[in-house]
Amino acid sequence: MSRRRATILLHWSAQVLLLLSLASGLENPVLAGLFGCTGIALVALALVFGLMNGPGPKLEGALRRAHPWLSRLMYALLGWTSISMLALAFGRPLPGPEPRTLMITLFAAAALHGIFHLWRHTTLGDGALRRITPKSIHGML
Repeated sequence: MSRRRATILLHWSAQVLLLLSLASGLENPVLAGLFGCTGIALVALALVFGLMNGPGPKLEGALRRAHPWLSRLMYALLGWTSISMLALAFGRPLPGPEPRTLMITLFAAAALHGIFHLWRHTTLGDGALRRITPKSIHGML
């Protein structure tokens, strides 16, 4: 499996598992464990091989300068939430924010992330959504 395919699969799996975990009220240790493993795998992929995203040629100014740091922040939040969920799945909650608080924070950040990339794709026309969607969906974009 290519790095791109693995990133896409893990990205969308983490999103679905985030929604399912929030909907279940974090009472399902299997979902918590799956989300945690998926998130850790996505973060590990980025740490080992680097980030695959970039600001694109049409993004300018402050957003262009902030883009790599916002990406790193998203990965850090995903990693923290994933570790917290794995600890919860094993019955050993971490000190600090509750896992549900981290999940809600991650969900809000993911929603802003999605809106930003929809804006990039539609307003800037830089194909931002083509980078993270499977090729079978590109015809709809």
